[in-house]
Amino acid sequence: MSNAAKGAKKKASAANDPKTTKVVVARNKKARHDYHIDATYEAGMSLTGTEVKSLRAGRASLVDGWIHIDGGEAWLEGVHIPEYVEGTWTNHTPRRKRKLLLHRAEIEKLSAKTREKGHTIVPLELYFLGGRAKVEIALARGKQEWDKRQTLREQQDTREAQRAMSLRRAR
Repeated sequence: MSNAAKGAKKKASAANDPKTTKVVVARNKKARHDYHIDATYEAGMSLTGTEVKSLRAGRASLVDGWIHIDGGEAWLEGVHIPEYVEGTWTNHTPRRKRKLLLHRAEIEKLSAKTREKGHTIVPLELYFLGGRAKVEIALARGKQEWDKRQTLREQQDTREAQRAMSLRRAR
């Protein structure tokens, strides 16, 4: 087998590698509409067994979620992970506070930024990466109403331009 063939085989196996495959459970589309995203971070979560099973079933909602820092620890609140259907008395509370696993320097940086006016931390995406539950969080600034309208206008203009280009190619 040639080196080129070995390299191609290695790339193909890396694409299907379960340790690098990202399986998205939930997205917070509203966060990107309501906030300017300044920086994103990937954080692990401290979960119970029934929460993990419920997430693997693809059930969660990040819409009302937020992150706050308390005592040098980051906490995820307001995220709804429904009770595991086949769980017993060991089931979790759907909207409980969950600890985020971040490096100390990241927590200190986020804490300093959130003390500034207009900054907050919001969850963007909940997913599995290599069998571990992760959440993508963002340091964000709130958008004004006119910012939201401008973003929608830009998206609509882009869509119309794409549509016009595809019609032109079809002719």
